[in-house]
Amino acid sequence: MNYAIEPAIIPTLAVAGISERFPVNRIFCVGRNYAAHAREMGKDPDRDPPFFFMKPANAAVDASSPVSIPYPPKTKNFHHEIELVVALGKGGRDIAVADALDHVYGYGVGLDMTRRDLQLDARDKGRPWEFGKSFALSAPVGTLSRVADGGHVAEGAISVTVNGGARQSSDIAKLIWSVSECIAYLSEYETLEPGDIIMTGTPEGVNAVVTGDVMQGDIAGLAGITVTVKA
Repeated sequence: MNYAIEPAIIPTLAVAGISERFPVNRIFCVGRNYAAHAREMGKDPDRDPPFFFMKPANAAVDASSPVSIPYPPKTKNFHHEIELVVALGKGGRDIAVADALDHVYGYGVGLDMTRRDLQLDARDKGRPWEFGKSFALSAPVGTLSRVADGGHVAEGAISVTVNGGARQSSDIAKLIWSVSECIAYLSEYETLEPGDIIMTGTPEGVNAVVTGDVMQGDIAGLAGITVTVKA
């Protein structure tokens, strides 16, 4: 039997000031990149080298305007993780730290939505995190700010509220591994490509959301995002 294979729809993100959109290739996520969050997850940030996991491209959700995401199946502990998102405009391998920022197209505000119960169960059993982290519509990302327009993001308040109440609050300057270090380290293991995005880790204060909750994510100097959890 012959099957007609339809081409996949490539997720894209809005870019501030232009009509052109940013096509998402791959999503790399840095684990435990804020010391306080590493400690709340029971790890020692002073000894852990950076590590990465991935989300599928269809995890990306254009959150340039208020958006809703579904409460995913098979979880009773759906967590928000606010993150600085780095969009790459140029690829490369074995990129030097000093050259890494030359590969950045822009920055945005993102949420790494996590089925925490599934993640922790997998972690405790020594299994991969995919069911906890790598699922569709789990990475809402706001409008990207091009480096050419706004420069690089090295510091600034990062926060998320739920229904107006404070949850996570920190500063980008507290990243254990900087944006340039993350790019350089990752490029030692994988040739990076234009369209890749890197979610750089989340600060402390991760917590659960339920159907109907409204998350407001902000990073100083970038367009914020408003994301509602729907049934």
